[in-house]
Amino acid sequence: MSDTIERIKCLIIGSGPAGYTAAIYASRADLKPVMYTGMEPGGQLTTTTEVDNFPGYPEGIDGPTMMTQLQAQAERFGTEVRIGMVTAVEFNETVGGIHKVTVDNSKTIEAETVIISTGATAKYLGLDSEQRLRGGGVSARAVCDGFFYKGQDVAIVGAGDTAAEEASYLANICNNVTMLVRRDEMRASKAMQHRVNSISNITVKYNTEVDEVLGEQVVEGLRMVNNQTQEKEDIAITGLFIAIGHKPNTDIFKGQLDMDETGYLITEGKSTKTNIPGVFASGDVQDKEYRQAVTAAGTGCMAALDAERYLASLEEIAQ
Repeated sequence: MSDTIERIKCLIIGSGPAGYTAAIYASRADLKPVMYTGMEPGGQLTTTTEVDNFPGYPEGIDGPTMMTQLQAQAERFGTEVRIGMVTAVEFNETVGGIHKVTVDNSKTIEAETVIISTGATAKYLGLDSEQRLRGGGVSARAVCDGFFYKGQDVAIVGAGDTAAEEASYLANICNNVTMLVRRDEMRASKAMQHRVNSISNITVKYNTEVDEVLGEQVVEGLRMVNNQTQEKEDIAITGLFIAIGHKPNTDIFKGQLDMDETGYLITEGKSTKTNIPGVFASGDVQDKEYRQAVTAAGTGCMAALDAERYLASLEEIAQ
């Protein structure tokens, strides 16, 4: 490891809506934040072709453009945005303690406060055709992208409460929804199952998996396979939604920060405070319920305010 050490007031890890909003507020509070973008600068929205539900964009905006604008706004107020990956952390459990963070296995950052906005990564099936058509009809965000398939036929993969809820949402705006469940029953709660089964334009196919997503540039159909009989069936659809879960990007924080059984960071009450003083979490890394750009941005604001107040409290103690 290099001997290069840098001391800063506020370090932001991650560069999605939560991270950039935290950066805007932190820089305006003169915390002189430094942001490391991670492996996916801009976060999940950079893979979204159209964002229609973020306030302030009456005509909509594509995800990459929106994230570029958020970055420009953060930099305008003095945020230093750096390309790099945080590879290790050593958090100090003492109030007022300095947190050590390693970037790219070489550079050490000493930070008085840390805002974690590393997000969560949607799980996909791993098929070549699925990956090729991401952004061309394959999505992991039914609530965000479903509107673009109004009056069309779509399919959704998943069997839990989230999949059932998203299937119900899609049924309200789409012509037909085909729901693929890998096993012979759903994992969703009985209430959610009853809801799905009561909606006439949802067809649930059990013991069924995706064999291939059809289409060259955009989704044109789906080849399904019954995993009991191996029988295949093609249907015409324009959108495929994957709802098999998300994985929070929290591996490097294990053993230091409190998290739930699936890895989401646990924050204190309505705040963004973690169990470590001076370390805050915002966005999808601590939110498995809503996972929207606007809610992520809101918690990014909260994290910056919490960090500012934390530092102010340390000054009061010192006086």
